[in-house]
Amino acid sequence: MVKKQTVFVVDDDDGIREGLGVLLETVDLPHRLFSSALEFLNAFDVNDSGCLLVDVRMPRMSGMDLQQRLISMGATLPTIFITGHGDIPMAVEAMRRGAVDFLRKPFREQELLDRINEALRGDVGKRERQEEQQNLLARVDSLSAREKEIFHRVTDGEMNKRIADDLGISQRAVEVHRAQVMKKLGVQTLAHLVRVSLAVQAADQ
Repeated sequence: MVKKQTVFVVDDDDGIREGLGVLLETVDLPHRLFSSALEFLNAFDVNDSGCLLVDVRMPRMSGMDLQQRLISMGATLPTIFITGHGDIPMAVEAMRRGAVDFLRKPFREQELLDRINEALRGDVGKRERQEEQQNLLARVDSLSAREKEIFHRVTDGEMNKRIADDLGISQRAVEVHRAQVMKKLGVQTLAHLVRVSLAVQAADQ
């Protein structure tokens, strides 16, 4: 289940930071305010859900540096940059790294809120997909060694007879194992079984 979402605001300008806090309060969005990237990192948990609203230029650690630090930590928190000094190359780099948006000051409050809500929706979707993938991998791990072998051979396109001959078992035994694999993985068709295999391969990369 996705954790309660929070909008994390990181800006060294007291006026802007507090103003953003007031704006978020008026629309009942849970939020936390930080005056520096380091202060935020000290309080941040990699599993925190929500989005990050961060100024680009800050002392000691910039918003871009903070984004890179979060990436290296494996954090998936959607990031919205705000700046009064950003240029196009900086915006392109931020977006390439996965930023949701790059807003120039002054920005319209509604525009910012729209971007925040977009980021929050994206965060929910991403975490739900991650949770589904973790559940899927757990089901695959629950297969016995023989069931895993049958699973991989079937999804590689091998026929039951070939699998039976290679493993020295009957075709009926292969069919039984295959049915058990599909039951454990919660699938009903070969096409769905192949999609599970592809998802496992993607997770291993």
